Amino acid sequence: MAENPVPGASPVSLNEARGWLRMGATIDDAVVAGLIRAATNICEAFIGRWLIVRAAEELVPLDGGAVRPGVRPVVAVDTVALLLPGGGETLLDEAAYRVRIGRDGDASILIFDRGAADRARIAFRAGMAAEANGIPEAIRQGIVRMTQHLHEARDGGGGAPPAAIAALWQPWRRLTLGGRP
Repeated sequence: MAENPVPGASPVSLNEARGWLRMGATIDDAVVAGLIRAATNICEAFIGRWLIVRAAEELVPLDGGAVRPGVRPVVAVDTVALLLPGGGETLLDEAAYRVRIGRDGDASILIFDRGAADRARIAFRAGMAAEANGIPEAIRQGIVRMTQHLHEARDGGGGAPPAAIAALWQPWRRLTLGGRP
């Protein structure tokens, strides 16, 4: 998995969440900001995509064929390095590999000569939009509602999240048969 599980810039502002929660004072801002981050993580896990573009690195095994980062949607591959079994790393020139990024953000990297390397370190950027206004409003509304649910459940109550949240996120959920989301 990618080495950057922390959400990037928030797709929902603190003021938006406070407004939805009908909170006037700013005394709980740190709590609400944490709930927004948690709700964003839950959303990203549910839809199988990162929301706001951020950088990541991933170690992938080289077992023949193309390698694929586990995060979507990939917008760019920045560097590829081969990791040798005994230690050491070789940064590849762009001519030593080919990157294909599909319309759905699924990336594959074909390394032409892996030599004795058994793994590669892929540095890339992934996310649906560069900033919050590029995120579909239904996703943002689901994050606000999940923030509300988490806020209400912070003392141990609340039960399962409302079904409306999953309904808001469902159109962007990515699932595949027999594979990773």
